[in-house]
Amino acid sequence: MSIADDLLRLTNEAQQEIAAAADLDSLERLRVKYLGKKGSLSLVLRGMGAVPPAERPAIGDAVNKAKTQVEELLATAQTKLAHAALEAELSAPKLDVTLPGRAHFRGRRHPVSRTLDEVVEIFARMGFRVASGPEIELDRYNFELLGMPEGHPARDMQDTFYVDVATLPGAPVGTVLRTHTSPVQIRTMLTQKPPVRIVCPGKVYRCDSDVTHTPMFHQIECLHVERGLTLAHLKGTLDAFVKAFFGDDIRTRLRPSYFPFVEPGCEVDISCVLCRGKGCRVCKQTGFIEVLGAGMVHPEVLRGVGYDPDEVTGYAFGAGLDRMAMLKYGLDDLRVLFENDVRLVSA
Repeated sequence: MSIADDLLRLTNEAQQEIAAAADLDSLERLRVKYLGKKGSLSLVLRGMGAVPPAERPAIGDAVNKAKTQVEELLATAQTKLAHAALEAELSAPKLDVTLPGRAHFRGRRHPVSRTLDEVVEIFARMGFRVASGPEIELDRYNFELLGMPEGHPARDMQDTFYVDVATLPGAPVGTVLRTHTSPVQIRTMLTQKPPVRIVCPGKVYRCDSDVTHTPMFHQIECLHVERGLTLAHLKGTLDAFVKAFFGDDIRTRLRPSYFPFVEPGCEVDISCVLCRGKGCRVCKQTGFIEVLGAGMVHPEVLRGVGYDPDEVTGYAFGAGLDRMAMLKYGLDDLRVLFENDVRLVSA
């Protein structure tokens, strides 16, 4: 067989094998097979010594053409396989270790829920148990048995959401969204004889909306009824609670005030936890901020639930949990607690 025949055979074999190559590694092996130092075309060139001198230029030119043809076939196949490999890499799911990591945030309880839990725990250590009641309340429990019969001017102190009885079959006229958790105190005293030591946390509703008020808010009330209780017991309980919740350096003061269900009644202020008593927008530059109302349970309230005010006395107070959370976490606007800002609720 002549060299020309060998070149033709090798070229045809190379074309077939290169076309059938499945990947770049296979293609590299074919390059070595045909173009390497010990490759098929190199072996052909080594046989040039047996070719007559007059025929060598023609044979050499044929070998170079065959080599060039194989190189072009390899280059074309390499481009095609490299493109296919890139497409496969881009389309297949793959972990890119150069990408920045994704942070995983653990869920947290809302600041108001955390405040409620902390307040309840403080009162539990002082011997109080938790009591609860309905949020849709009857006028009798929300107002009448708390010293506010129909037409009493004290009702004007609470802008109330009344329930449309047409949308709640069977509900009596005057059904309301409770304006405080005091009805829970009434319901408890109607079913339990003294001594009574309870705290009543829950949602309440009033038509208020500003920096320190929202239409729906959370409240916790405390009630303690038994023999021999005085205003000193009230003051001591309040002071112990405030110091346990806000810190030992917080000062407490009582200001006389009117509430129809206590006598005497008072407003309870604490030194502002935001400005530490120096004066700010929240405390209106006074250094103190009102946190709750309190007083000794009115004798008429005790009589209304079947207690004898000559035998037992009691004290009660109520605080807004949202306002306490606002002070606890250094917020200057109560409304941010209800805006679902993840920076706040996950802090």
